[in-house]
Amino acid sequence: MHSQVALLNKKIAPVRAQLLAHPVYSKITNLEGLKNFVQFHVFAVWDFMSLLKSLQIGLTSVQLPWVPVGTANTRYLINEIVLGEESDVDEHDNRISHFELYLKAMGQMGASTSLIDALMHEIASGQPIEQAIEKSALPQKVKMFLAYTFEVAQNAPLHVKAAVFTFGREDLIPDMFTEILHKIYADHPNQVSTFKYYIERHIEVDGGHHSHLALEMVAELCGQDATKWEQAAAASLKALEMRSLLWDAIMDHSSIDHTAA
Repeated sequence: MHSQVALLNKKIAPVRAQLLAHPVYSKITNLEGLKNFVQFHVFAVWDFMSLLKSLQIGLTSVQLPWVPVGTANTRYLINEIVLGEESDVDEHDNRISHFELYLKAMGQMGASTSLIDALMHEIASGQPIEQAIEKSALPQKVKMFLAYTFEVAQNAPLHVKAAVFTFGREDLIPDMFTEILHKIYADHPNQVSTFKYYIERHIEVDGGHHSHLALEMVAELCGQDATKWEQAAAASLKALEMRSLLWDAIMDHSSIDHTAA
């Protein structure tokens, strides 16, 4: 592993460990708890795509006339990740983005999509993203989480975007969560099968192949520039802190404590 990558991982390790131990996971003990979790976590799945596409815009040519941008290696790395995230397969081998797969899983389990649907409606109507977030009925901590993502996606230099994408937005799925999910699936197989597939697919693709590609991308964009690596570490730490706010928002939501399955 690139020595600077190893150093960055060391810097963020304590915060990452705190997130893996966040009490939000212990609150997801049944189907109702899972439903309440996903109605907020879906925003992390969605804004991840905007961060990803901002990298594709910066690292490849998406305008006419086409001209080569950057290096072929970084173009390959980001296009490979976009391909998997934007057009993967569902459990029946139908092409689907990870966000759409997540919405499908929410529909199957009967989770409310009203919050994400309302935001999508505002965006489709032409509302600027900052205003759409601020006007939404989302908890303030979720708004702060989203605001940071779009601040990075719209304004940060490419090496910072890549670092936040790679280190600060890695979905944190501890073993405890997968164990709980298997229990909920055993009790409600017809309502949780798609979500179980989503999580397993996420671990397989995002946690393996895509994570290696993303690490290569950060290493190439930061190179031997110590300042860039420092900026990358600072932004990654803040992104993890924003994820903690999202988890706190779920904890704050009163219905997370419902015990009836």
